[in-house]
Amino acid sequence: MRWRGYRQSTNVDDQRGMGGRGGGRMPGGLLTKGGLGMLVVVLLISWITGTNPLSLLQQTGAGIDSFSSSPQTDYVPSAAEEELAQFTETVLAYTEDVWNDLKPGYREPTLVLFTGQVESACGGATAASGPFYCPADEKVYIDLSFYEELKNNLNAPGDFAQAYVIAHEVGHHIQHLLGITEKVHGMKNQVSEAEYNDLSVRLELQADFLAGVWAHHAQKRNQILEPGDVEEALNAASAIGDDRLQKQFQGYVVPDSFTHGTSEQRMRWFKKGFDTGDPEQGDTFSAREL
Repeated sequence: MRWRGYRQSTNVDDQRGMGGRGGGRMPGGLLTKGGLGMLVVVLLISWITGTNPLSLLQQTGAGIDSFSSSPQTDYVPSAAEEELAQFTETVLAYTEDVWNDLKPGYREPTLVLFTGQVESACGGATAASGPFYCPADEKVYIDLSFYEELKNNLNAPGDFAQAYVIAHEVGHHIQHLLGITEKVHGMKNQVSEAEYNDLSVRLELQADFLAGVWAHHAQKRNQILEPGDVEEALNAASAIGDDRLQKQFQGYVVPDSFTHGTSEQRMRWFKKGFDTGDPEQGDTFSAREL
C-alpha cells in the first residue's frame, strides 16, 4: 500500500504510555506471549462490533486485574511502533478525504492511540479488546500491538489488512452518523436473541461494505493500491468470520450465535463495496440473503 509522503490526520489523540502498559492480565493467564485463549479471541474480535468491548468480558463472566492509572512519563515508542502510528494516521487521513467527498458536512472521528488500557465514553477497555469505535464520543480506539495479533495469531498480515481494520471502524462511524447504529442497538430488548444476532451481523457486514467503498475511492483518488493489497483485505475479512474463529478456537461452529458474519459474507460485502464504490448499494438490512 502506498502511504509514505501523504498527509497524516490531525484528528489524533495520542495516549500511548498513559494507561499502565503491561499492568494487567486476563484471568487464568489467557493473554500470554505467543498464544491466545478463547476469551482473548472473543475480545480481539470485539473491534469489529462497533460497541463497547468491555461488555464482552461481562458476558463471559470474566474480570480484569487492576491496572496502574498513573502515566508512564518515560514511555518511548520503538521506531517500528512509531512507523505504525504514522501509517495509521495516514490511513485515517485517507478516510477523511474520501468521506468528505462522499458525505458533504461529514463529521470526522478522532483516533485514539493507546497502550495497555484506555477509558472511553463507552467504558473502559484493554489492549486485548482490539480496535473499537465508540459512538458516544465518536472516537476510534486502537492499541497498535493489535497489528501483531492480526498478523501472527489471525494469519492476516499486510499493511492493507491493517488499513481495512481502520476503514471498518470508520464505517461504524458512518453508521452512527446515519443513525443506523442507534436503531440496531435500540432493538436489543425488543427482539429475540437470535433476531438481534442477525441485526448485529447485518450491521457488521455493512461496515465491511463501507470499508470496501472507502478502498474504491481511495484508489481512485490517490492510487494507493499495490499488487496483493485487495487480497490482504479479503484475507483479513475472512480471518475474523464467525465460522472460522469458532472452528479454530472451539473446534465447532454454532451459526445461531453468529454476530459478525461468516468469512464468505465478510469478504463478499467488502468486495461489493470495493467493486461498486456506491454507498447506496450496501443496505444489508433489506438483503434477503447475506
